Amino acid sequence: MIRYLINKIFYAFITLLGVVTVIFFLFNILPGDPAKMMLGQNQTAEQVAAVKQKYGFDKPIGTQFLYYLNDLSPISFHSNSQTDYTFLSLNKYTATKLFTLGNTTTVLKAPYLRESFTKQGKKVTQVIGETIPNTFVLAVSAIFIAIILGITFGVISALYKDTWIDKSIQILSTFGMSVPSFFSAILFAWLFGFVLHNYTNLEMTGSLYELDDFGEKMTIKWKNLILPAIVLGIRPLAVVIQLMRNSLLEVLNQDYIRTARAKGLSEFQVIKNHAIKNALNPVVTAISGWFASMLAGAVFVEYIFGWNGLGKEIVNALNTLDLPIIMGAVLVIAIIFITINIFVDIIYAWLDPRVKLS
Repeated sequence: MIRYLINKIFYAFITLLGVVTVIFFLFNILPGDPAKMMLGQNQTAEQVAAVKQKYGFDKPIGTQFLYYLNDLSPISFHSNSQTDYTFLSLNKYTATKLFTLGNTTTVLKAPYLRESFTKQGKKVTQVIGETIPNTFVLAVSAIFIAIILGITFGVISALYKDTWIDKSIQILSTFGMSVPSFFSAILFAWLFGFVLHNYTNLEMTGSLYELDDFGEKMTIKWKNLILPAIVLGIRPLAVVIQLMRNSLLEVLNQDYIRTARAKGLSEFQVIKNHAIKNALNPVVTAISGWFASMLAGAVFVEYIFGWNGLGKEIVNALNTLDLPIIMGAVLVIAIIFITINIFVDIIYAWLDPRVKLS
């Protein structure tokens, strides 16, 4: 197990380095001057030059990339000169000094994702910290719907194979996989939030936290979670139904299932104690992939429903070319993908003793 985790961490580091490299050079070749975006329209040449020096924009692209890696690294090197970008400013870094050699101080710090271009110097970590919990709540709710309903309907579809029940479930699941999330979001918002509003009491838009009617404090509005969670869960639900049905049908034809039946176990005991657990492996794969992708794929759903999560923040950052937020969000999503993949491999070994971590 320890050796497996070490190997996974090593490959995760290489993957993250590749992601950082791609997103840095991809977004830094886009047209536009970051210094001018930060200052707005009423800037002077002196102000632009000062901002470029402060944030390292006046350096070659290779040097800027090294600065970015230094900001992200938990062990980083900083100049003792206040005019250098890498100066150890307490406003930028949360760090503990390790040692000083000449004009360079080595520190242990939290990764620094820099500051937003458009939010008056607000740190990217603060922006992500404020929005990702809402996205996490939405993703967990959606995947919970997909797991419960997907496994249930998948089992029913397998047990009633080739009947009208099975065919009906297959048609609905195929339809669910084929409809884009943004179209489902618009349709559900219009139908349940507008046309049927008097019956559902649901709104077309709304987030988890909203101001009360007096505008004095933020309150939780759980009903605003219903529509975006259902819409976001439709596609993974359809995939789980298909995978659970096919996997269970394959498991039911195995020798150990016939042996369990020959021992006199009831069909319910065979399904519950032997078949379902061994049929869950491909479902776990799908769920893990969908859960990770939901944190990125919730962009359209959050934007249409006005859900104040990371996806909506990414759209706003793209509209204003707020590059630090975009880059930071992509990096955080990549870390979540990698973490979930490692966690899923461990679950495999628990579900199926035949799977060995190596």
